[in-house]
Amino acid sequence: MTARLAAANNPSLFAMSYDRAAARVTDLILVPSHFFTPQIIRARKPLGPHARRAGWQGCTILIGQVPASGRISLIRAGAPAPKAQVRAAWAATRFLRDEGATARGWLLAVMGAVEAATDAGGRPDFTLAEVYAQEARLAALYPGNHNVRPKIRQQLQVLRDRGWLAFGDKRGTYRRV
Repeated sequence: MTARLAAANNPSLFAMSYDRAAARVTDLILVPSHFFTPQIIRARKPLGPHARRAGWQGCTILIGQVPASGRISLIRAGAPAPKAQVRAAWAATRFLRDEGATARGWLLAVMGAVEAATDAGGRPDFTLAEVYAQEARLAALYPGNHNVRPKIRQQLQVLRDRGWLAFGDKRGTYRRV
């Protein structure tokens, strides 16, 4: 699985819901390949010895752990999203392709923490304290890291350098771009 996630030709995921009675797509999202990390893939139990494909082991994608920025809506409630909006959403996170798997995992985790802080109030501004409120969740994702707060600050700086967020006017404040 790790080799597949690191491959240059790792595919993106399209997830669709539809209205069978109306024979139409109601929602379609795209998860770009650069959002896939080992943390969002859970291995399933291998098939038993009497199965036609005995020993085969599938995986479950934990789509709820993908940050909202990684779930690009192509169709929502039956209406297609504007082309410019889809392209902008894709371009905003394209920088993740250049990151290694470990660095990308931390970036995605901190992006999720930022989204949790900003979505709770429906505003683009947030404080470092609001992201620190996610510290326990991040520490559970990376139990070997005993410096979670410095890592959060480091990842916020990387996200700022990549144009995903900007520093605010006051110390410890940020704004989603």
